[in-house]
Amino acid sequence: MKKENKVLKVLKPYFLIAPAMIGIFLFSIYPIFKLVSMSFYNINQLNPSRTRFVGLDNYKKVFALESFHKALSNTAVYTLFSVIFILSLAVLMAVWLGRKSSKMNSITQTAIFTPHIISMISIALIWIWLMDPNYGLLNVILKALGLKPLKWLQSSDTSLMSITLVSIWKSVGYYTILLIAALQNIPAEIYEAADLDNAGKFTTLRKITFPMISPQIFFSLIVMTIGSFKVFETVRVMTNGGPNNSTNTLVFMIYEEVFQNARVGHGAAVGVVLVAIVAVLTAIYFYGLAKKVHYQ
Repeated sequence: MKKENKVLKVLKPYFLIAPAMIGIFLFSIYPIFKLVSMSFYNINQLNPSRTRFVGLDNYKKVFALESFHKALSNTAVYTLFSVIFILSLAVLMAVWLGRKSSKMNSITQTAIFTPHIISMISIALIWIWLMDPNYGLLNVILKALGLKPLKWLQSSDTSLMSITLVSIWKSVGYYTILLIAALQNIPAEIYEAADLDNAGKFTTLRKITFPMISPQIFFSLIVMTIGSFKVFETVRVMTNGGPNNSTNTLVFMIYEEVFQNARVGHGAAVGVVLVAIVAVLTAIYFYGLAKKVHYQ
């Protein structure tokens, strides 16, 4: 009986995590293996019997496409600027709003968090109106300030910047609240000790605040990077990849290849490239930055 109880005690944790592990396998691990498998085939969705193995042919064709290189560069630029601006603004606003509790701070936090809970489709439609080159509010403001109006989504020069601006506006509030919560968990005694040592505000920020919230910053950096590489709704609704492929991204290219061009193998190959890029970046983050994260 005691031996039986011992076995149950050992197996109990595995039984408890089994539902979660099954979900991860079905919805994360298996789809990745299926994606890799599909990338080696010329898939005929109307007649599966005509599906044939083509090896690396899909990758060769995809890498030869100019649209792929454009989508890759657009995704890289979008990710770079999104991550830099969102993280920088989130840290600045969290430091500004997180140290003191007041009614105005609470209202401000609610206001900046609200865009996060609104559907991206709704936000994109609103910003399309705001960025209209003829009667959009943004150009009205620019004209009132004596500045030259922009074409925003209608120009290849400004379309990607416009998409990035919308994503920053939507996401910055979420990460600000996340960092504010981290700031409020820092013991007040640490700041009191810093005051007694006559530490300046910049020194306190660099030596205490940033190290203490570094786990949340590290988490935000990884989630932001992965989320930026997966951008789709904003592009689909606001520009449909145009003008002149200036806002085409890897995920939008996958959508076009699979659902518009009926080239599932090509879409799968682009998907594998996307997964590989995200995996490599995540590994670089953990290798280069994980040791600098201060865990309490």
